Amino acid sequence: MAATLLTVWAPGRVNLIGEHTDYSGGLVLPIATQLGIRLDVTGLAAQISLASPRFGAAAELQPDGSGAPAQGWARYAQAVAAELADAGRPPVGLEGTLHSDLPAGAGLSSSAALEVAIALALCAVAGFELPPLELARVCQRAEQRAVGVPCGILDQAACLLGREGSALLLDCATLEHRLVAVPPEAALLVVDSGVQRSLEHTAYAQRRRELERALAAVDAGRSTAATLDDLARLDGVSQRRLRHVVTENDRVRRLAAALERSDLAGAGRLLDESHASLRDDYEVSLPELDLLAELAVSAGAYGARLLGAGFGGTVLALADASEAPGVARRVEDAYRARAGRGGRALIVRASGGARVGRLQPPLATA
Repeated sequence: MAATLLTVWAPGRVNLIGEHTDYSGGLVLPIATQLGIRLDVTGLAAQISLASPRFGAAAELQPDGSGAPAQGWARYAQAVAAELADAGRPPVGLEGTLHSDLPAGAGLSSSAALEVAIALALCAVAGFELPPLELARVCQRAEQRAVGVPCGILDQAACLLGREGSALLLDCATLEHRLVAVPPEAALLVVDSGVQRSLEHTAYAQRRRELERALAAVDAGRSTAATLDDLARLDGVSQRRLRHVVTENDRVRRLAAALERSDLAGAGRLLDESHASLRDDYEVSLPELDLLAELAVSAGAYGARLLGAGFGGTVLALADASEAPGVARRVEDAYRARAGRGGRALIVRASGGARVGRLQPPLATA
């Protein structure tokens, strides 16, 4: 077995609140999680050669991302290499192996973790550095390039800027940010609906276009510039889409404040409000997600909402740390009894962001 020269760790993220606000220049409140992707670099090479027991077929790519379009997960690696080449990275290749304990398609941003892990490794072997937020922009463009999803910067920024025990309050327009402590008595549960989704095959891009039309109709360059008074100028779909982002931005501010004063009940109510808005105004929920959010609250959670962009994936529930294992078991059992699939609950915690080094975090699965 080849010796590991370099190890890169990139975490997944859980966005506590602020859904579908990032690409309109709004506010978000994510954490980096203890789950993520590790890339063990075993050597330099003329090409980028990546193997993965988790993702399947190996990737063999040009170090500048040129060549025939890659397929599957290798699309992300090729797009990262191409974007870094555009940013000035020398064309140095590497050999390495990717490992992950991050569920794919679950709303935990496995694609951003993959992008960041590969980007940090490529920068390290080439002696090329970018500031964290500039690297986040590179990875954001890579996702758009790879699969055509017009995502915001939330996922990549959380992956790179996350800190142990804290959420990241981020203004996606100005990139101003600060840390918000997550109370130790708060437990965050991520519960799988059993409905897999890939954003490139959903109405994600359509929702973004609908919101952009609504913002243009009220002459707002970003969602934080719009107000509830603007809704009177709209009707139908445009009104609903704008109402979601205006109220969601407000919920981000209020949830940050609730965490800072350790008001878990108040934070839970905001999660419930967010889910209702995503279901009714942004229309990205599914019956399975609605059921799971309802069952989580019935099982003892303070509140719950769909996690990520919707259209499947997972639900986030907030519980008291002392009660979290029991809440997790009850919601798992109740959901499986009703839906016949899914229901697996993970307890996640606010963890550190991506890093380069030799320390290898333990992985739950290969």
